[in-house]
Amino acid sequence: MEIMGLFQVLPRLVVFDLDYTLWPFYCECRSKNEKPSMYPQAKGILHGFKDKGVNVAIASRSPTPDIANAFLQKLEIKSMFVAQEIFSSWTHKTEHFQKIHRKTAVPYNEMLFFDDENQNIQAVSKMGVTSILVDKGVNLGALRQGLSEFVKNSASVEKNKEQWRKFSKEPGSSKSDAQ
Repeated sequence: MEIMGLFQVLPRLVVFDLDYTLWPFYCECRSKNEKPSMYPQAKGILHGFKDKGVNVAIASRSPTPDIANAFLQKLEIKSMFVAQEIFSSWTHKTEHFQKIHRKTAVPYNEMLFFDDENQNIQAVSKMGVTSILVDKGVNLGALRQGLSEFVKNSASVEKNKEQWRKFSKEPGSSKSDAQ
């Protein structure tokens, strides 16, 4: 919460991968009967976003969504997520984000994403989502980096919007001036 309080602009939606991002294992290598654990700071970060009124979602390319859902239930965090896209896919998470966008109506440039796979980060970044590569799970360092990048990207988007507004007000730039 303290770190989030340092930033004036927060994302509207934060999306997390599961395997090696929120927890230190692949679901398909585990049994539904096991007691899962999360990375030490992950649960606090999820609660911090919820406390600040920021929605959270999941985008996971898991071949075993039943195990992932069982673990979310056992960890008592399943109800925290406004969207849970957990399915196997060949599209590096872009399909997950399209579904999340349709469900939430949050523009891609107002989302922040954490994942441990660089190809997912690259693909989702091209959609306009601020995307952060995590090494050993989501932690306070990744959170700080993500929020800093998000603020920087938001400022760039706002600057572009302002330039477009100025451009569209210049003589000769509107349809009526062109006629």
